[in-house]
Amino acid sequence: MACDIWLVPLVDVLCHAPENPFRDDLDVYNAALVAHGLPEVPVYRYMPGLSGDVEPVAAFDYDSLHFLRRAYLLQLTGFDVAPVDELGSDYEQLLEMFEGPAEQSHLVWHFDHAGAYVPVDFATPLVDETLLAAGGPLGSAHGLLRELQVVAPALGIDPAAPPMPTRPLAPTDLEQPFNPPLDDLGPFARERHAWAGLHAAAVRSLGQGSMIVFA
Repeated sequence: MACDIWLVPLVDVLCHAPENPFRDDLDVYNAALVAHGLPEVPVYRYMPGLSGDVEPVAAFDYDSLHFLRRAYLLQLTGFDVAPVDELGSDYEQLLEMFEGPAEQSHLVWHFDHAGAYVPVDFATPLVDETLLAAGGPLGSAHGLLRELQVVAPALGIDPAAPPMPTRPLAPTDLEQPFNPPLDDLGPFARERHAWAGLHAAAVRSLGQGSMIVFA
């Protein structure tokens, strides 16, 4: 199953438009942020040439995302980060054994197919009944970027020289597989593939004031 990562610029011409398709989602996110003593999602003045568009920034399949989450959990809990050919029961056991740390991780505790990361810095993902009904925990792009930087060395990645993400040529169907780039044949190819997409999205989210949406 495949996933596209979209960037949604938080600019006034979109956020304040009556036909904004993300209006209800932003209301839910703002309510959750305020309830936790945090500022609302920032909205910026649109500046042609500087403000981005609603666009897909990367794509990968869900298995690659779970490979990356597995690697992060292994490192977080003090285990050796060793590559595997397929996800096995050890990943499920990690999630069960370390449920608390998993639910405090912006990378791990996020629905695959819905939800968002916003450019507001908070320590752990926000969760309440309304958020879960609307698409899942709300993550921080700051927190996501920090965790990606932590796991990068274990995957052979230099965060200062990150690999380029694979961008979809067209919207990816949910049931369509999206394999790692053929030029990356290393032992952590799938983890690196998902890392590159999330890293590019997090950097651009913070740099241009956008929220990250899975689709």
